[in-house]
Amino acid sequence: MSRKQKVTIEVVDILLTEKCNYDHKIGDKFDYPIETGKICTAALHSIYPYALGIQFGGSFPWEEDSDSVTVCCPDYKNPVVFKITRET
Repeated sequence: MSRKQKVTIEVVDILLTEKCNYDHKIGDKFDYPIETGKICTAALHSIYPYALGIQFGGSFPWEEDSDSVTVCCPDYKNPVVFKITRET
């Protein structure tokens, strides 16, 4: 297993209505896992497996940058898009 690495989660877009019911805003940044309590629980459930993978050195073949992955929350009326990035 790889060593844990620093991970940042950033709100990069809010689709459709451009308003998050949890009041996330584009540009919000969170240190993972320290600030997970500041992230909507539903969004965190979508983010968690990807953040954990990135944290331990994983990558995702559909992403151009092997140090990040983009994930969307499950709110179908206000999908918030998060970019999860490993600091190198």
